[in-house]
Amino acid sequence: MILYDYFRSSAAYRVRIALNLKDVPHERREVHLVKGDQRSDAHLARNPQGFVPALDIGGGRVLSQSLAIIEWLDATYPEPRLIPLDPLARAATMAMALSIAADIHPLNNLRVLKRLESQFGADEAAKADWYRHWIGEGFTALEAMAAANAAPGPFLGGTAPNIADVFLVPQMYNARRFDTPLDAFPTLVAADAAAGTLDAFVAASPDWAKPQ
Repeated sequence: MILYDYFRSSAAYRVRIALNLKDVPHERREVHLVKGDQRSDAHLARNPQGFVPALDIGGGRVLSQSLAIIEWLDATYPEPRLIPLDPLARAATMAMALSIAADIHPLNNLRVLKRLESQFGADEAAKADWYRHWIGEGFTALEAMAAANAAPGPFLGGTAPNIADVFLVPQMYNARRFDTPLDAFPTLVAADAAAGTLDAFVAASPDWAKPQ
């Protein structure tokens, strides 16, 4: 199994976490987004969107989109389960994960930040302010969703991490990278801290996954 990856991609970071939690053997291959490797013919043949992650599972099959990949992993390697089987718990968990994947992350993607610069002349300070704004809005809603979910903690998934935590941790990493104030989000900070005690999350971090 081959994961086409970029160390700082939050979507790829999610898949690294899931693979580690499930202890799935895999090989990582770098697709350097800043250098434009994602636009190469070879990568576009793997993933026509030109995104990472892309997971080659053999037999000529390559999976894309982090949520789809993690759903496949959950079906193929069911332990530990990341997406609850109970319909109500599943809906609540997926709503939290999607609040990051569908609402925060797309607005702060590298190609959006580049477009802000090229079309509107945004400098680094303006792009950072844009980034913090959308994280702040998204985290405000996610903090309320986590409180309403009333999981026993310390994770968003309760006593063990689930897909909501898998999506939260990379976004928390990005929030700190852009100096986003986090005092208003104690539930999210606590879940992130709990994840930071687990090897599966630590080993997936860009701090460790960065090519040497």
